[in-house]
Amino acid sequence: MRIVRLPGIHHDSNVVVLIGTAGNLIIDSGTSWYQSLQIERILGVLGEEKLERILLSNRRFPCSGGAKHISEHFSNCPVHIHKDGQASLESGDFFTTWANRFDSDMPSVETISIDDGELFILGNGQVSAISLPGHSSDSMAFHISDKNMLIAGALIPRADRPTRWDLPTGCLTDLVDSLRRVKSMELESIVPLQGPAIKGKKHVKEVLNRHIDFFQICVENQGITPKSWSRPAQTAIWNTPSPPWPLEEREEA
Repeated sequence: MRIVRLPGIHHDSNVVVLIGTAGNLIIDSGTSWYQSLQIERILGVLGEEKLERILLSNRRFPCSGGAKHISEHFSNCPVHIHKDGQASLESGDFFTTWANRFDSDMPSVETISIDDGELFILGNGQVSAISLPGHSSDSMAFHISDKNMLIAGALIPRADRPTRWDLPTGCLTDLVDSLRRVKSMELESIVPLQGPAIKGKKHVKEVLNRHIDFFQICVENQGITPKSWSRPAQTAIWNTPSPPWPLEEREEA
């Protein structure tokens, strides 16, 4: 199976293209702002192959806003999301999707629910859906077992950015549990919401420990982030550490 990460543009999530011998899919769609460009980028990877389905890691606009347009271009291929996110997408709810914070409409789209543990077989590889609530109740990640890789969605915005839990349906304690579940998987790599992949077991463990430790401190502080941290921008679905956390793996002293 071939895996291609299309880096997020501006507010967009990464779009991950999975190409197998028995099917192709993408994980997340980005916003509706660059949806036509996303189609060109996807076509540049797929060539003559068809896109068969879209998997969404959550309902937030940076991950789901372009799903309808991309689906329609590829012969109305099905859009999958956790059952808790279906109503938001099918009604075009711009509050729980956070589209209102981007001064954007939320294109309504029909969806199919994904269950925890559901498998998508691509022939020479498979994708397993994992329910990981915390950022939102519908947050999911997608495990590619033969690569020991996790497409993490908003659970991990970037190595150096912890996610928010104070948006609609978020839950701080769920977030800690979800990150601990990911840590137990002993992954080789993680593709976050935005930015470069987190590669190598040592780096993955370092990043997960940093995020878990931060959220555990927030639990102990009754959900309050450090006073030195700036208030998130209205479009941000992550917190911004101060001083900055490292993005890349630290060099040995």
